[in-house]
Amino acid sequence: MNKISRVCIYCASSAMVDSVYFDATERLAQELVRNEIEVVYGGGSIGLMGRLADTVLKEDGKITGVIPKFMDDVEWSHQRLTKLIFTETMHQRKALLIENIDAVIALPGGTGTLEELFEVITLKRLGLFSKPIAILNTNKFYAPLKEMLEKCVTENFMKSKHLAMWSFVEQPENIIPTLQNSPQWNKDAIKFAVVVDKN
Repeated sequence: MNKISRVCIYCASSAMVDSVYFDATERLAQELVRNEIEVVYGGGSIGLMGRLADTVLKEDGKITGVIPKFMDDVEWSHQRLTKLIFTETMHQRKALLIENIDAVIALPGGTGTLEELFEVITLKRLGLFSKPIAILNTNKFYAPLKEMLEKCVTENFMKSKHLAMWSFVEQPENIIPTLQNSPQWNKDAIKFAVVVDKN
């Protein structure tokens, strides 16, 4: 079983999304704090980012934000976090978000969330990241992504064993058990990162 004490969460900054996404974010934050799991996220104060941070803080949990200075300059950063780290670039932000964590959780989001998620999946495929990845499929938001990733396998752009790199989870309450029971992944993954046969 994987020990989960610190997680990185990717999520949206949009404040205009359906309330079902805010509710799921709040429930996830409560579960994490209840299990004494620290959160690292993008440092924003609005949208799902804001709800995540506000809930963790309300429940007396710990949350660290990582945000580029140019975003802070336009007042996007949350001002009441346990810790707020500034970076110069988006690349530095992404690197720090997954430093010294035990797992990644992706909530619904736009291009920023998707870009972060795909980068960490790519790193895992290359054996450069080995932690569990859980994708919260609230309201079937990620159903098209699940289908696309499976198509990557059926069309031989990835191997079937690559499907073990992530887990799609329907309910926030199932995220932690999923992370704890995710299959082990290691640096040897680079040995089968390239598709040269159908095995």
